[in-house]
Amino acid sequence: MIENSLLCRMLGIRFPIFQGGMAWLGTAELVSAVSEAGGLGIIGSGNAPSDWLKKQITLTRELTSRPFGVNIMLMSPFASDNLKLVTEEKIGIVTFGGGNPGPFIPELKQNGVIVIPVVSSVALARRLERGGADAVIAEGTESGGHVGDTCTMALLPQVVDAVKIPVIAAGGIADGRGLVAALALGAQGIQMGTRFICSEECIAHPDFKRHIVEAHDRATIVTGKSVGHPARCLENKFTREFSKKEKEGCCAEELDELGRGRLREGVIEGNTENGSLMAGQIAGFIRDVLPVKDIIHNTITQAELVIRNFSCLQEVGPGGS
Repeated sequence: MIENSLLCRMLGIRFPIFQGGMAWLGTAELVSAVSEAGGLGIIGSGNAPSDWLKKQITLTRELTSRPFGVNIMLMSPFASDNLKLVTEEKIGIVTFGGGNPGPFIPELKQNGVIVIPVVSSVALARRLERGGADAVIAEGTESGGHVGDTCTMALLPQVVDAVKIPVIAAGGIADGRGLVAALALGAQGIQMGTRFICSEECIAHPDFKRHIVEAHDRATIVTGKSVGHPARCLENKFTREFSKKEKEGCCAEELDELGRGRLREGVIEGNTENGSLMAGQIAGFIRDVLPVKDIIHNTITQAELVIRNFSCLQEVGPGGS
């Protein structure tokens, strides 16, 4: 019912489920597992140099023959090098985050790359469609990591109505109900990040996963608005310190220094108090750590059940007869 959609056929995948290209966590282990299970695994290049990315591409290809993508973080000092590498390595699908990838799209398209930027506004979605993007990921402020201002339910239908290319929904989605809601709003697929952190294949530190599983509905906080790079994380000692310094009017250089290295410290090394624990608001919903194949299977199975239930309601009608 959901598999082999137009988006799936375009990308060569079975299910319209993307794994977010998360820095430090979008590694070959997770990426290959998602692709093997029928979704689209995405290597998160983050702030990593091209030699690290090349190793991840090589390892992913050893673990799966199915399509996968690479996410380029435009704020990274290695973004240009990594873009050159994905062309050399003949990566078929590239997603973008952290800026406007418009200037890079023509060369990627000339090399046969499917380009799917992340957008947080209608204006950027329109601009990138004109620039040649094949699809866009409309990401609401519920997402973990770098975020915009508009929630997914408000952003998604506006982007869908504004462009003719496929739209993938991201932010606040972790199960089949979220997939159906996204489809109802006009999306052709979804991207999940926080849900895949709590998978057995993700290399995130067990203490980070535990903090997500134990999170409540208001466990996240957005910091960095004062320096123009808002990011959503689980609240902890580090985010409280960062927020305090923002309110005190600390300069961007001091805040950048305060945050340097904190993401790896939190998600890989497991320093859950003083590290940055990027996660979305949906963390309050996640209660277990599962194999990737089970996450994808459960999402699709639940979505199809919800759709069938809607069909039954339509057949019965509002009067119950």
